[in-house]
Amino acid sequence: MGFFLIALFLQRYISPTLVLFLFVYINLTSSECISERASPTCPVSLISLPSGTPSPIPQIQHQFTSETQSDRLERIKRQQAVRKAFQHSWTAYKDHAWLWDELSPISCGRQNPLGGWAATLVDSLDTLIVMGLVEEFETALQALNEIDFSTTKALSVNIFETTIRYLGGLISAYDLTNGKHSILLEKAQQLADFLLKAFATSNRMPQTRWEWIRAVFESSTESSERTLLAEIGSLGLEFTRLSQITGDAQYFDAVQRIADRLHSTQNRTRLPGLWPVSVDARTWSFSNFSNSHFTVGGMADSTYEYLVKEYLLLGAQSDQYRDMYIHAIEGIKQHLLFRGMDKGGQDVLFAGDIRFNSGSGEEVFEYQMEHLKCFLGGMVGLGARVFGRPADLTIARKLVDGCIWAYNLMPTGIMPETVYISGCRNSTRCEWREEKWHRDIFGWPEEREMPPNLQDAVQRVIQQHGLQPPILEVADPKYRLRPEAIESIFTIYRITGDKSLQDTAWQIFQNIERYTKSEHGYAAINDTRDIKTSKLDVMESFWLAETLKYFYLIFSDPNLISLDEYVLNTEGHPFKYIHVNVRS
Repeated sequence: MGFFLIALFLQRYISPTLVLFLFVYINLTSSECISERASPTCPVSLISLPSGTPSPIPQIQHQFTSETQSDRLERIKRQQAVRKAFQHSWTAYKDHAWLWDELSPISCGRQNPLGGWAATLVDSLDTLIVMGLVEEFETALQALNEIDFSTTKALSVNIFETTIRYLGGLISAYDLTNGKHSILLEKAQQLADFLLKAFATSNRMPQTRWEWIRAVFESSTESSERTLLAEIGSLGLEFTRLSQITGDAQYFDAVQRIADRLHSTQNRTRLPGLWPVSVDARTWSFSNFSNSHFTVGGMADSTYEYLVKEYLLLGAQSDQYRDMYIHAIEGIKQHLLFRGMDKGGQDVLFAGDIRFNSGSGEEVFEYQMEHLKCFLGGMVGLGARVFGRPADLTIARKLVDGCIWAYNLMPTGIMPETVYISGCRNSTRCEWREEKWHRDIFGWPEEREMPPNLQDAVQRVIQQHGLQPPILEVADPKYRLRPEAIESIFTIYRITGDKSLQDTAWQIFQNIERYTKSEHGYAAINDTRDIKTSKLDVMESFWLAETLKYFYLIFSDPNLISLDEYVLNTEGHPFKYIHVNVRS
């Protein structure tokens, strides 16, 4: 409690000069440990980047042929519609929230939930480049001079969000401009050096929710006993790429130590190949299985995504990342995938969740669809190409089809945040059975006959909540302008060349445009089930950084951000491969 009182006092009353003094103090006391590594807390030797010859990587993208004139005109028309949506969003941000993290698009307010370093601006830098918005990019570039990444007014820094949005945005813009603008690299290093202070713990695992003021008053710090898997396992691409660009191994060293822990523990969990959502970053012990939760959704997702992508970024030189990916994908296929019970007979796949009962330890499977999980189809497709696993490409397509199916299920044509449905595990088919759907709504076991009064109750629930088969519950009906579905649609399009996915993407974009556009930017919506849904006063930075970028890219020439040249981080920021060494 004492720390929080001090923190609140400091945040309200300290002057900018004192803030600067505190960070100079932190730099003097913490960076010495980080840079010199003269104690057991800070190792003397650094883990270096692989220095061998990059291994051949199979061609990832489809070999596209020339398009007809009419197809080209239609594609460009769609591309320009997406560009216009971005410009509408960017102009609103510039007019009403410039140098703030986020615009509130309904009230024209502004928010700083991400450290106050102009998240939307930095997150959008590479999108401005990709879309050819030269003047807007130059304006944003100049604004970087006003941002100091070595300090913040925030009491706590989310290392994960800061890394993927800010560090990723700066590095990507540097890559896409071929190192032309030195300020991008300067700011990236300034931020990375600041973030490294969070790694100054006894075991070099980061405090993922770093309370920087505490570092002033405490002589030693420990990593957290409860860390979200995604927050500790999804820092690798950004820090690795920075080491590649600068030649400074300290950034790669910091994240490789995390990868080593993930590797050594991967097959020691309740579900070998998978890690639980909550990780003890101090001990990396998974002996307490009673409350384990396994998912590829929120809080875990990007850790799995980064395994194949780090392998690519390192020039296919790390067997460690290949092995972790293969163990993970096999674990996902064995434990988490299920088929949706579609009334029309479509074969679609989803990834559920597994929880272990805190009392009995019994496994409970949840037939849950989550928008955040829609990244999985793209990840599996990428892994199928990179590691020569053609059967996985079929799975990837069915996962993507599952998310498209979920979009089509809603009256707005937009997938909600979280939905529970009837489905089948460990089965090659999942035929429609209305009785099963009704049973599942109330969790009624198959072996027991449903009484008439319960059947009547089921019908009331269906009518009251407007449930479409095979939905059991729409746990969160919102749409937050998320990118995961279009991300995977784009990835599978680039891998397979299936042009029908462009038509699907266009339909989804039109639906999003119809329901989320506001006078000032675009806004999340409250209920995807309601064609008269209200809007939420939220436009997160990933709308410009990811969602609109992926829509733009699927309607662009396939050579723009080729998957054979760039790997995209979990915020949609493209990084150049360490060496472009693609083989057909």
